[in-house]
Amino acid sequence: NLTDADLTDADLRGANLSGANLTDADLRGANLGNADMTDADLTDADLRYANLRGANLTDADLTDADLRGANLRGAPT
Repeated sequence: NLTDADLTDADLRGANLSGANLTDADLRGANLGNADMTDADLTDADLRYANLRGANLTDADLTDADLRGANLRGAPT
């Protein structure tokens, strides 16, 4: 459970966050390249300028997530 976690600029490349609860998490500028975020709850998460390149977002809940400036290249949804 990472609800409300401050993960600003965190290096989470390749992390297994499958099913993680990241509701309201601050992931601004985080590197989530190639992370497995299958079924993750990212409701209201701040993902501004995060690197999500190649991240697996299959069935992730991105309701009201802020994705401004995020790199989503190659991220299957």
